[in-house]
Amino acid sequence: MSIYGVHKLCRSALHDLKVREALKAEPAAAMAQFPLTSDEKQLLLAGDVAALWERGASGFLLSYLTRWDLLGLTVEVYSERMRKARDWRYPSGGEVSSGREKYAEYWR
Repeated sequence: MSIYGVHKLCRSALHDLKVREALKAEPAAAMAQFPLTSDEKQLLLAGDVAALWERGASGFLLSYLTRWDLLGLTVEVYSERMRKARDWRYPSGGEVSSGREKYAEYWR
């Protein structure tokens, strides 16, 4: 999975009204113009941003899709799905945190 096509789609959605309209009307057909693998297409159509992020897609670029509710992604849906993502930086499955809780006494 190259992820380049996913990033290209997200950037095009941000900058090109025709791409946004096509993704709203016929998402599968609109994706044909991008170099996406079949897995990437399936994950995009399902709005599975967590799986795309786990495979290397930029969470920032994926969030562009929420601006116009593309592929069923609202800010709320995007946030909920991304919270379920497994962070590759923590292979043991540890919780991802800011580290602030270690110093909770200072943040009161």
